[in-house]
Amino acid sequence: MSEAEKPLRYAADWIARKKQSRRIVVVTAYDAAFARLVARSRVDAILVGDSLSMVVQGHRSTIPVTLDEMIYHAQMVRRGAPDAFVIGDLSFGSFQKNMDQAIESAIRMVKEGGVNAVKMEGAEAHVLDAIRHLTAAGVPVMGHTGLKPQTVMTTGGYRVQGRSETEKKLEDEARALCQAGCFAMIFELVVSAVATRLSKDLPVPVIGIGSGAGTDGQVLVLHDLLGIDDSFQARHVKRYVDLAGLVTGALNEFGDEVRRGDFPGDEHSFS
Repeated sequence: MSEAEKPLRYAADWIARKKQSRRIVVVTAYDAAFARLVARSRVDAILVGDSLSMVVQGHRSTIPVTLDEMIYHAQMVRRGAPDAFVIGDLSFGSFQKNMDQAIESAIRMVKEGGVNAVKMEGAEAHVLDAIRHLTAAGVPVMGHTGLKPQTVMTTGGYRVQGRSETEKKLEDEARALCQAGCFAMIFELVVSAVATRLSKDLPVPVIGIGSGAGTDGQVLVLHDLLGIDDSFQARHVKRYVDLAGLVTGALNEFGDEVRRGDFPGDEHSFS
């Protein structure tokens, strides 16, 4: 196997991919069944994102999910994809209090969740301090800037970032995350031109979501790209299959066969 074909195993592999100008593909997963399917695909890494608060738990934001729940889902993903590079999101409330809390939460995610790296939103002073401490201790940290769903209550909702009034703040945060030691970072809903420029300038991979094609890779919520929730519409999402329609059709066919007495047939019965 050539160097270019090797799977991601360590944080350093991400930076090597950037140097090779090879884009990185990331999707979310929240359980063993989907993680197993992702592991069989050409996707490079799995993010156990706090988006599970909305996608799996049915909440209206990412705020309610707890660290214990994130660890629980990370454990499922690890069992389904034992060899994958898995990143565990630190949930709202698990690292905002102070640096000590952030470090403790990250270590729990790694030890109990079995992840290869953790992800933290924002670039506040204590977050940067925690990133420095964790990376020095051997815990890889992925940053997250641009739109930060955990803070939408104070930033005015889900707005595109990087326009004139937010471009400097975005750039300052991205550079601070690099200096603190992040091996990669997510840009969420960032103006394409800004995301492209910073991706070229920054030494670590920038993984975009809703941030144009000029980043070093892309991440999407698995349920969005599979079309599991056909009521969800977002400009940055491409639906690659209508899984909601396929599942509904299969369930209806099962129900019809049961009502007609066609299922179970002899081939599904025992004598």
